[in-house]
Amino acid sequence: MRHRLFVCATFSFALTASAVAAEAVTASALRVAPVQVIVGNAQSTTLDAVVEAGRQTMVAAQVPGAIVSLAVKAGDRVKAGQVLIRLDARTAQSGVESNHAQLEAARAQAALADRDLKRQQALFEKQYISQAAVERTRVALETAQAQVRALAAQVGAATTQTTYYTLSAPYAGVVSEVPVSLGDLAQPGKPLLTIYDPSTLRISSNVPESVSSALKSDASLTIGIDGLPDFQVSKWQLLPALDAGSHTRIVRAALPPEMQASLAPGSFARISLPGRTPKEATPRLFVPSAAILRRAELWVVYAMTPDGRPHLRQVRLGEARGDQVEVLSGLREGESVALDPQAAAQVR
Repeated sequence: MRHRLFVCATFSFALTASAVAAEAVTASALRVAPVQVIVGNAQSTTLDAVVEAGRQTMVAAQVPGAIVSLAVKAGDRVKAGQVLIRLDARTAQSGVESNHAQLEAARAQAALADRDLKRQQALFEKQYISQAAVERTRVALETAQAQVRALAAQVGAATTQTTYYTLSAPYAGVVSEVPVSLGDLAQPGKPLLTIYDPSTLRISSNVPESVSSALKSDASLTIGIDGLPDFQVSKWQLLPALDAGSHTRIVRAALPPEMQASLAPGSFARISLPGRTPKEATPRLFVPSAAILRRAELWVVYAMTPDGRPHLRQVRLGEARGDQVEVLSGLREGESVALDPQAAAQVR
């Protein structure tokens, strides 16, 4: 029995050692390339950017109701105050009419109480009734007048609420999205359409901290948009907040007025930032473009660990030089990357 147990354990250990050896061979078979370091003057850094609106509003209802009028569609230009959507306000209007009727009745009661007080005062002057009777009549008049004021406030509130059933444009702009249809039920806070001001279009991009620190306030940025010639802008803003996860800051550049009419929020753009002067130049890291893999909206590489295994790592890319691509963040000098990301993904 002891001999059999020893044989099984030896066989199990042999299988485990064989699996480890096979895995090591698989990892060692990967083709790798070191991160290339280039020290020199970075003339410019080109980054992906997007066109966005500085003023964009999602129009939503404050009250529930069915959409009975939808006067605009995506792409329409609207004026400030123009009616966009009307909701069914019949119930609210009935409430206003009911409150008006109650207010008229209260005013009639107050008028009657006022006449009663005048009669009671005349009788009191002739000493036909007591002072207490006059006071009771006065209290009845004040109560009726308070009721009138309360109902008048209710009428005002109900009238104001009926205005919530008509949605108007907050400013002159362009309707970019209408996710509802005629007859849909609007709920408070549910977006009914989106409008933006075309005169506030700008370019926005996330800039690595290493690049943003080299930007001078008087520098000009070069903007590239598909279908349009590249142009330079001198009016731009670098936001002070730094993203802790990606170590980037947002740079925003205003678009010339003549180009805003042909663009829309969400359009793809490129922004080129001037580099450091020769005295300020820092080492730049490059890797072969074959080592880069895109997953969803992220760029990744398989960096080799000290024990020779590939490890998935997110990177941020800069400019391309032939078959080499600059890595702005995610890798360090002295590291290596797998040249075949698909094969590296199979290593376990």
